[in-house]
Amino acid sequence: VQLQASGGGLRQAGGSLRLSCSVSGRTSSDYVIGWFRQAPGKARQFVASISRSGGTIALADSVKGRFSVSRDNAKKTVLLQMDSLEPEDTAVYYCAAALGRYEHSVYNKETSYTDWGQGTLVTVSS
Repeated sequence: VQLQASGGGLRQAGGSLRLSCSVSGRTSSDYVIGWFRQAPGKARQFVASISRSGGTIALADSVKGRFSVSRDNAKKTVLLQMDSLEPEDTAVYYCAAALGRYEHSVYNKETSYTDWGQGTLVTVSS
């Protein structure tokens, strides 16, 4: 499966941004989609994961209450809505796909994901 993340940009702290992940290739509804981010000089970290049907969501503690994730399997698109942005959210954001073992499976480990998009840069100024 191929993934393409888009929607990154520059925002001031407190602002909002919506990232989109376009999924193509095999049946997108077979895949759990995850969002990860990598800040300069830091390891890539988990942000969010959404199950095959969208019924189950997992969010990193650092973004709970500020970020949300949704998907539209008909449009083969997964959205990451980011509100109340903080400078610490500055990073390259990646979407990734993993075959979902169960309908409600979500994964927070990089190694669970087999396919990755190219990343989109989010910069939050203070």
